[in-house]
Amino acid sequence: MSGMLSTGSSALLAFQRALATVGNNVANAATPGYSRQRVELETRPGQTLGASTVGTGVNVARLQRLADGLVFARQVDSSGELGRLQQLSSLSARVDSLMSDSATGLGAPWSAFFAAAEGVVAEPTSTSARSQLLASGEQLAARWRSMDAQMATMEDEVDVRIEAQVAAANKMASEIASLNKQIVAAGGNATPELLDQRALRIEKLAALVGAETVEQDNGAVNVFTPGGQALVLGNKSMALSTASDPYRPDRVQIALESPGGSIRLPSSSVSGEVGGLVEFRERVLDPMRAELGRLAVAFAHGFNETQRAGVDYNGAPGSDMFSLPSPRVDRHAGNTGSATLTAGIGDVGALKGHDLVLRFDAGSWSATRAGSGEAVPLTGSGTAADPLVVDGVELVVGGTPANGDRFSLRPTSGAASGLQVVLDDPLGIAAASPLQASADPANLGGASAGASRITDSAAFAGFTGATVEFIDATQYTVDGNGPFAWTPGTPVSGDGWSLELDGAPAAGDRFSLTATPPRSSDNANARALAAVDTDGILDGGSVGLTAGLAQLTGRAGSEARHAGLSLEAQDAIHAQVMAERESVSGVNLDEEAADLLRYQQAYQAAAQIIKTADDMFQTLLGAVR
Repeated sequence: MSGMLSTGSSALLAFQRALATVGNNVANAATPGYSRQRVELETRPGQTLGASTVGTGVNVARLQRLADGLVFARQVDSSGELGRLQQLSSLSARVDSLMSDSATGLGAPWSAFFAAAEGVVAEPTSTSARSQLLASGEQLAARWRSMDAQMATMEDEVDVRIEAQVAAANKMASEIASLNKQIVAAGGNATPELLDQRALRIEKLAALVGAETVEQDNGAVNVFTPGGQALVLGNKSMALSTASDPYRPDRVQIALESPGGSIRLPSSSVSGEVGGLVEFRERVLDPMRAELGRLAVAFAHGFNETQRAGVDYNGAPGSDMFSLPSPRVDRHAGNTGSATLTAGIGDVGALKGHDLVLRFDAGSWSATRAGSGEAVPLTGSGTAADPLVVDGVELVVGGTPANGDRFSLRPTSGAASGLQVVLDDPLGIAAASPLQASADPANLGGASAGASRITDSAAFAGFTGATVEFIDATQYTVDGNGPFAWTPGTPVSGDGWSLELDGAPAAGDRFSLTATPPRSSDNANARALAAVDTDGILDGGSVGLTAGLAQLTGRAGSEARHAGLSLEAQDAIHAQVMAERESVSGVNLDEEAADLLRYQQAYQAAAQIIKTADDMFQTLLGAVR
């Protein structure tokens, strides 16, 4: 009877524990990170009675947490990649919207500006048409400034988000280290709840900065960034931090606080949301802002150059319509020399827009591409007469550089923010060509006067007229001065002016040149102004401004689309990983209901065994009483 009572009691306690475990599973069915638990039962050693063995009941062997380490590793990796792509896709889509939306992009004011230029071509003496061109120029410049300001705001937002996510990551790492300590102290008796809490925080940390895990023999889990930097080692956590960029104090970089000091981390060493923010800034935002500035620089230089080539309504040489800031040069915080660099645009066609790092070593300067470290050709000595020239930018060195001094050159980034209309008089628009040319009736050749332009405004200011005479088919004089060599397809030139010829001149052919008078209705230079958008200015003269604008808009769309497709793929992968995790660790309410019924019946049966044993004992007592 005592054996029967012991067997029933063990069963009663075991099924009571099983019922409690099922109840706990049901209660936590919607708890994030919870892993289903299961009671493992084992039979007690049997008792030998004479020639036979009788069972003695059941024991609870252990409470098992149903989790798969390989699935968890995939889950951690997927969470980091998903966090990275969510940030990259979301922010890239905002840049795409900024560039392509008619309310925020360049398309509408761009078309309006060149339509206004066509209006000046149609009515070169109309003050209204000229005023409309200036007003359209103001609107176009304002849109350029607005777009750059939006990108600058996004850059500030990225910095704020990085700082917030780094703080959240440090909190997660600290909690993981604390849980490691509790789990190690518990030894083999660590509760499933502690393990679940640690796994949940590891997954959250991975979503923030990416993570790789290594489990130790004592039960602790070490956590590293994808680049191999330790975030959690046993019960100690290493703090991430943000540090100022040595070239740009207003921009933050990721660093790791170690016993030896702060270590700056490359962008490739982190993933998750922080990695996505850094990648967006380096791969999408910075290049797009630089390209927007390059387009602004090319437009302003191209239009100003054409404007200076003609004469305005008063007959004076045209002046610049737009102004731009100089390329930005920032010195490294660690420089020891007194050198300064003054930059200016030398060749718009050679302008790349990529950020560069200039370094002084062993008495000479070198240039590399920021980020990649790729060497970039650099010429010149840095004097005003022989400036440093790199990617279309000219730099004059002031002061004395020290070996190891570095400077960051941003040729076009932020240039659009300073685009301004500086011409305020509609009559200052140079719609007319500077010269009126007439061929001598006695000319024998087939040459005729073509387009003319001003090449030096100061020299042309004193122009009163000139006579060009060809000595032969390859030489000419200007007012008897010369001879000067001439080849077909090149203009003839004088003091501050040039004139193109169509056809071939003969010896003795003469052309009389006079300055275009005030209030001229000539529209030759206005036609050139209206065609600036199609002139080959970018990439060595092979790409026009309109084509460059289309490429810029297309690039924004391509980056957003690529990031979006990658996010869709990762969403599908993450869903598969989570489904696999749920198949192992998730709570199935139907299964739990079945277990609940099964354990309830077993519990009732165990209680009946105890009652039966009690009845037998009472009968025995009654028999001998």
